Amino acid sequence: LIEHDEVKMGDLAVATSHRVNGVSALHSDLVRRDLFADFEALTPGRIVNVTNGITPRRWLKLANPALADLVTERVGSGWETDLDRLAGLTDHADDPVFLEAFGHTKHVAKQRFTHWLHDAHGVELPQHAIFDVQAKRIHEYKRQLLNILWTIAHYQRISADPHADWTPHVKIFAGKAAPGYVVAKDIIRLINDVAHVVNSDPITRDKLRVVFPPNYSVTMAEHLIPAADLSEQISTAGMEASGTGNMKFALNGALTIGTLDGANVEIREHVGPDNFFLFGLTADEVAARREVPDHARAAIEASPALQGVLHAIATGAFSPDEPGRYASLVDLLWSSDWFLVASDFDAYDAAQQQVDRAYRDPNAWQKMAIANIARIGYFSSDRAVREYMTEIWNAG
Repeated sequence: LIEHDEVKMGDLAVATSHRVNGVSALHSDLVRRDLFADFEALTPGRIVNVTNGITPRRWLKLANPALADLVTERVGSGWETDLDRLAGLTDHADDPVFLEAFGHTKHVAKQRFTHWLHDAHGVELPQHAIFDVQAKRIHEYKRQLLNILWTIAHYQRISADPHADWTPHVKIFAGKAAPGYVVAKDIIRLINDVAHVVNSDPITRDKLRVVFPPNYSVTMAEHLIPAADLSEQISTAGMEASGTGNMKFALNGALTIGTLDGANVEIREHVGPDNFFLFGLTADEVAARREVPDHARAAIEASPALQGVLHAIATGAFSPDEPGRYASLVDLLWSSDWFLVASDFDAYDAAQQQVDRAYRDPNAWQKMAIANIARIGYFSSDRAVREYMTEIWNAG
């Protein structure tokens, strides 16, 4: 408990607790296996898992009233406190009337968000595009950098062949960074610099937009999450404890593009692999890749698309007033890349192409979205609290 004249607070907390819980199955497994392996051996059973959850009263009933009304119409009232009842939606997944009604609720949500965005920030968006959303704290392990690098690659491809049949994307970033987090601030600035170039380009702006509304809050989330078509859950595997944004998006019918990290693992198990766009290294593969000397450079040299992106950033394509603005960010990717952005770039690119193909079939996309809603009941905060009561507090 004391090492180098310092108290090890994590070990002290475990030693003095009768239960220690992770917040997703993967997280709990890593806590048992890696973080507190000695405690797991000494007191097996003390470290338990309670996957966290979200409240459907706020994140569906209040945030998305059109969808909430449709759910009530099809499964009856009471789902607000018994989210497993959403499973009844699977009985309607092949009903064309229901599919059309569900599509209308998404249209209403996108319309509501775009009106809010215009009124609050003066930004207009094309509602027919994929609303591709990454809303979370800005951090290297959450990999907003991977998202914006792919956005640049996509922009370059559209610019090279503007008359091809591209699936329109609206890339929406939202979130805040710690005040002193220099790399996060660089990523935020890069996203906004890319947005300025992309959104000003008359050749590409009908096929690709980038927006980063300021001051992310619950109010913004209540407008944004129901409007999302695609949920970006792309953290480096093994780094995210759980996450709840992934649950909120799925509850509102957004499909997930993500890694096997945090609660993504369990969400994919519940909604089904066919309704989840999986990519990237696993937690064990991440640990192994970090041991490979010069893995960052090798990954970049194997990806012509990523090379083109980094060259554009390094030569000031998005910061012509200061060409060297992102030199440290580019150097970080070439030299160390602890969060394995380069190693997962091509896999993420391939997953995004799968997204585009799926979105071209509205009927199939809506069925996938409905499967996400119908099978997300496990991730209710009510279930999490009940597990706390029985497994931790002994109050059940």
